[in-house]
Amino acid sequence: MKVALTNPLPLLALRELVVFPQQVVPLFVGREKSVRAIEESQKQGKYIMLAAQKDARTSNPSSKDIFAIGTVGEVVQLIRLADGPIKVLVEGKARARIKKFLDQDEYMLVEAEEVPTSAELTTELKALMRSVNQTFESYVKLGKKVNPEMIMQVNAIEDPSRLADAIVVQLNLKLEDKQDILETFSPQERLEKILNHMKSEIEILQVEKRIRNRVKKQMEKTQKEYYLNEQMRAIQKELGEKDDFRNEIQELEEKLKAKDMPDDARDKTDKEIRKLKMMSPMSAEATVVRNYVDWMLALPWNEVSQDEIDIEKARQVLDEDHYGLEKVKERILEYLAVQKLVGKLKGPILCLVGPPGVGKTSLGRSVARSTGRQFVRVALGGVRDEAEIRGHRRTYIGALPGKIIQSLKKAGKSNPVFLLDEVDKMSTDFRGDPSSALLEVLDPEQNDSFNDHYLDCDYDLSKVMFITTANTLHSIPQPLLDRMEIIRLSGYTELEKLAIAKRYLYEKQLKENGLEPKNLELTDDAILQVIRRYTQEAGVRSLERNIATLCRKAAVEVVDKGRDFAVKISGENIISYLGQPRFRYGKGEEQNQVGTVTGLAWTEKGGELLVIETTVLPGKGRLQITGKLGDVMQESAKAALSYVRSRAAMLGLPRYFYEKIDLHVHVPEGAIPKDGPSAGITMATSMVSALTGIPIDRSVAMTGEITLRGHVLPIGGLKEKALAAHRGGIKRILLPKENENDIEEIPSAVRKDLELIPVSHIDEVLYEALDCGGPKGLEKILDRKLQRDEVLFAEPKEDREDRGSEEAGKEKGTGIVTH
Repeated sequence: MKVALTNPLPLLALRELVVFPQQVVPLFVGREKSVRAIEESQKQGKYIMLAAQKDARTSNPSSKDIFAIGTVGEVVQLIRLADGPIKVLVEGKARARIKKFLDQDEYMLVEAEEVPTSAELTTELKALMRSVNQTFESYVKLGKKVNPEMIMQVNAIEDPSRLADAIVVQLNLKLEDKQDILETFSPQERLEKILNHMKSEIEILQVEKRIRNRVKKQMEKTQKEYYLNEQMRAIQKELGEKDDFRNEIQELEEKLKAKDMPDDARDKTDKEIRKLKMMSPMSAEATVVRNYVDWMLALPWNEVSQDEIDIEKARQVLDEDHYGLEKVKERILEYLAVQKLVGKLKGPILCLVGPPGVGKTSLGRSVARSTGRQFVRVALGGVRDEAEIRGHRRTYIGALPGKIIQSLKKAGKSNPVFLLDEVDKMSTDFRGDPSSALLEVLDPEQNDSFNDHYLDCDYDLSKVMFITTANTLHSIPQPLLDRMEIIRLSGYTELEKLAIAKRYLYEKQLKENGLEPKNLELTDDAILQVIRRYTQEAGVRSLERNIATLCRKAAVEVVDKGRDFAVKISGENIISYLGQPRFRYGKGEEQNQVGTVTGLAWTEKGGELLVIETTVLPGKGRLQITGKLGDVMQESAKAALSYVRSRAAMLGLPRYFYEKIDLHVHVPEGAIPKDGPSAGITMATSMVSALTGIPIDRSVAMTGEITLRGHVLPIGGLKEKALAAHRGGIKRILLPKENENDIEEIPSAVRKDLELIPVSHIDEVLYEALDCGGPKGLEKILDRKLQRDEVLFAEPKEDREDRGSEEAGKEKGTGIVTH
């Protein structure tokens, strides 16, 4: 249709709408520029340019937001609504191209030109029009969304361009597809595109029809089954039969249909339900089968929690719940980061090893909270039956699945955070080895097919994030240890304990004891006094108990004196609340002593100071060792003595000094078992001090294994030992040179207060530890030698009397000459 355009034309930008020629469309116009464009069109009696926006979300479109091809239209009717917008009826006249956008603030103004769309009516084009008409007729009959009268109207159109525009407005097409057809000027190409779209829509409609028919048949079948079942129930009721058992079986079958589970588990459960149908409900076997089916249907086979892969949130949760523990937090964040990138990752097996009270168990809950997973915990302390892990076979009366499967049922998801607490406390007896049963559970390569004896089918544990905790590693079998990633949690420093007490323990105990912050003020000095003088631990459990005691004492005063009464506890008055201090803090020996050395030991509770004493007695060369020492520690004492004997000349001792004396080495706190090689240099230093009479520097502590040649070998637990030395007021630590790399693990606040001295030979230890002025101490030792020999190594009076004065003189002279 040829129209007479009078430029410039007002432009109406359309959202999610394309207007075609000869199409009449009602529009609600609310934007201010659009309303003014329509008013200008009415006022001037002009046509209006109708063009679609590229993005419907743009509220104030510019020239680059409008498609260049649109439709010239005419406003047929205009109605102003009460609330502001206007309703217009526009009719498309012809395709047009926008040549230029003109500057106009009140509304959009363009220059446009009509686009010719006429074509010669060839035989091929006639055939195409006929095919389009037939396809449109099929589309209308199948879709039932278009008025059937449109078929007659479309068949009456002889112009191919008008035919294409009349059909396209009836199709359910996207904005981009409609705009593409509007911009196709050739009628033949336009009809071909419309034909392709209609055939695609017809295929979709045919599939929808088949689906509807199938659903209808299924509904009819279901309704028929429901009707027959209701009739059967009515008959059974009339006959007086009890149908409770059948109803239960039917419920189980319905649960099985709805349950998402692996095929082998589904087949096994279905087989058991069919077996149950054939049994009497009163038989014992029916109860066993019913319990088994209940367990199979209750387990979360494929139900999983969606991981909240938000690294920043996870870091925030971990920091909120736990102070420090940077390595553990870093490993958890690594796991989450990899899972976010890969999408699926076999759960890591983390083993948190550390002394009691450092937060191993509570860390598991924080990991679950930070990942958005369920949390379950199984305590393995004292477990000695393999069936606790794998379950009992159904042949036993009262058989149940193992703790792993039971906990997963409790969690309700197949990917919880699973904490195996105290994995080092399991034991073994005639009922099996539970640690061996854990080998399959904690192996990422095998646990995707974990077989519980009760279920007797595979269960996938690969999605579970296992975390184990232990105080020590030596009691965990090596194959089990090999399957876990060890993360060590050392004891807290004094500053860390102070921060934990202020941030967590204080607020927790206030709440548990019914107090408000205004009722109790704990100064930093008071908390430090509790840490130093009332506790001696690597964790914070005893610290929390003492804070709880202070809260209870304050609660008594608040009840007596009123709810608003305030109690202030400082370092000066804390004795009146907790009594006399139970431990010494920062008090070494009052003076340097001979034969008494401070060593460092590692225990399950963290590091400890270990005092070793040696005294020299007249005797016949025996070495007496007391203090409930283990075999390894006794061997260290013997190795230390052998080294001292081999270095007698350097130490200013007679060659055969050991023949006239006995050495007694004692480690106080004799009721506590002690073992390990790391006290080797401590014992050697104690012996040298006792034999030479030179005191030991009381500010020094040491640790290291000794060889017969005097070399100092590396030890473990350096961080814990350094923390113990810091708690005990030690200023200098002698440690093996090969442990220098472990110094970085010691907290910086502790390193700042300690002088860490790496040594590779016992000579260096003696130079540092003996109170003899450093490396020149050897000269001091030699200066004291003669006086020392006369007292310590003189021959006993009885021997001199038996042997005679002459031989006694020779023997004594020989010792001096040899030396």
